[in-house]
Amino acid sequence: MKALRIYAGPRAFSQLRQHGLRPQDVATIPAAAGGPKGLILGELDRFLFGQWLPQSTQPIDLVGASIGAWRMATACLNDADAAFSRLSHDYIHQDFKLLPGNKMPSARSVSEAFANNLNLFYGGRIDEVLSHPRYRLHVMTSHGRHILRREQRLLTALGYAGAFMSNTLRRKAMGAWLERIVFSSGQDASVGAGCAPLPFAVNDYRTKQVHLTAGNFLQAVQASCSIPFALTAVHDIPGAPPGAYWDGGITDYHLHLNYAAPLTATPQGLVLYPHFQKSVVPGWLDKSLRWRHRATHHLDTMVLLAPDPDWVKSLPNGKLPDRTDFVHYGHDFAGRVKVWQQAVQMSAQLVDEFQAWLDKPDMGQVQAL
Repeated sequence: MKALRIYAGPRAFSQLRQHGLRPQDVATIPAAAGGPKGLILGELDRFLFGQWLPQSTQPIDLVGASIGAWRMATACLNDADAAFSRLSHDYIHQDFKLLPGNKMPSARSVSEAFANNLNLFYGGRIDEVLSHPRYRLHVMTSHGRHILRREQRLLTALGYAGAFMSNTLRRKAMGAWLERIVFSSGQDASVGAGCAPLPFAVNDYRTKQVHLTAGNFLQAVQASCSIPFALTAVHDIPGAPPGAYWDGGITDYHLHLNYAAPLTATPQGLVLYPHFQKSVVPGWLDKSLRWRHRATHHLDTMVLLAPDPDWVKSLPNGKLPDRTDFVHYGHDFAGRVKVWQQAVQMSAQLVDEFQAWLDKPDMGQVQAL
């Protein structure tokens, strides 16, 4: 059974037909929110950043939300292959202790454990991320406005209810409740903030950019992974507007951004997107709004790699790893670890098939995004 599907926007399809896919063609790599689903991409990450992309020299923008931010920050570490191997191990072996009678740990205990994990993972290595000679990291976060400016049990629930209703009417209207704040590494004097310019246009949604530094790196990555109500918000990140910061997937679930804007995309610069599904859903609150799951001209320069849905059914439990597994397995830590490890091992097939396609590009295998 084939594991990998390849999709391309029209501009990307034309370029693939002429040249295939070369490491020097890649300008941007997005990495979606999605929690444990991102584990299925770990072996692809190891190949792309450990073997394939080092064959080229051009700068590449890495854009990540939630686990995607953790993945893209990991790509900036020395010896990316070993770093991604450790990321898979550490993520799989997260163990949030449950109190008797509880199905889920408290948000505070999860946040404390996650902060400790980030400190252990990046301890003494943040400069490797921020000073990478080629990769410019962009960490997506969702910043609360008005009653969401500080995390408070009742007001936060009301604020997210307002955000949900506003988003249903018009995605841009959700900006009254939450704004996109991007923490960017790199150096570019033209920006005026000491960070690299964004690789996408920002007229789609209320957006601010902040310089990612050693002083705010851990808080920014933690904020990008802080799912509302499952973790606590991160407040008052140094160098950024004051207030509460939550998961970057709230505003940008699958990073459906305007990569194809004329001022931000060179003719040869492709967006290479290892993803866990074909659809590129704009925001987390759009998951049930099927009309927002279609591709747009913003993705014209995108090549998307995703597991075949039928192959996914062959994985343990017939699905990708996801957050429901924490509840399903409860106190059976070993059981969850076993099935997640099996899924990661099986995902090596994605790499084998991608390598085979790179060696002998077959446009018959490339579908329209």
